[in-house]
Amino acid sequence: MENISDVIIANRLSTAEFRAAVLELAPAVAVFDCDGTLWSGDSGSSFMNWTIDTGLVSREATDWIDGRYRGYKRGEVSELAICGEMVQLYQGLREDEMRRAAKKFFASHVEQNIFPEMRELVAELRSGGTDIWAVSSTCDWVIEEGVQRFDIPPNRVLAACVTVRDGLVTDLLRDVPTDEGKAASLARVGITAPDAVFGNSVHDAAMLAIARRAFPVNPTPVLAELSVAEGWPVYYPASIDQDS
Repeated sequence: MENISDVIIANRLSTAEFRAAVLELAPAVAVFDCDGTLWSGDSGSSFMNWTIDTGLVSREATDWIDGRYRGYKRGEVSELAICGEMVQLYQGLREDEMRRAAKKFFASHVEQNIFPEMRELVAELRSGGTDIWAVSSTCDWVIEEGVQRFDIPPNRVLAACVTVRDGLVTDLLRDVPTDEGKAASLARVGITAPDAVFGNSVHDAAMLAIARRAFPVNPTPVLAELSVAEGWPVYYPASIDQDS
């Protein structure tokens, strides 16, 4: 039986092949996951930890989310639940305060991790008239701040978010796009069959599956295996050490 790693390597696109495959598709609509796809790392958990470390979050709220996150790591709290709770964590704070925090956090902790190849690709697609969407289970404050670097406007962002009333963050969830919820969030804005979808984890699988062509980028081991099963060639940006 052929080794799964050998199959993944055989189906890996070079940067030139990846760019050519995307541009030849001439997508009218392209959808991008963010963490791990447009930039490396998990900005959701990193932002949570940063806001705790900087004292933005109360001790009571910190203790609560710490217990919930530990439960998530043990498999006792679902992906959907923890992604929502990582936004509900900020209830009672002012939204403008959250946006200032997200701006400072992204500039100091994430911006340097942007994949240049992905920023260039998004720019090429935008110049060709492609409608670009960003979909993420990380909070909307961080994602909206981050995708400004790709000239993606807030009205093309679907991210974990809560209702804001009178400038104050509430605990009322509006959306938590993860797993099948990513495809559902896209469907709510009228996108049921995007031309191209880019994602890095199994939590992107549902929206990758509805694309005319799926592009796994920097895939996690589980998504890499799924990509083999689905016949999706994978792409690793240059800054990722594929052999580590």
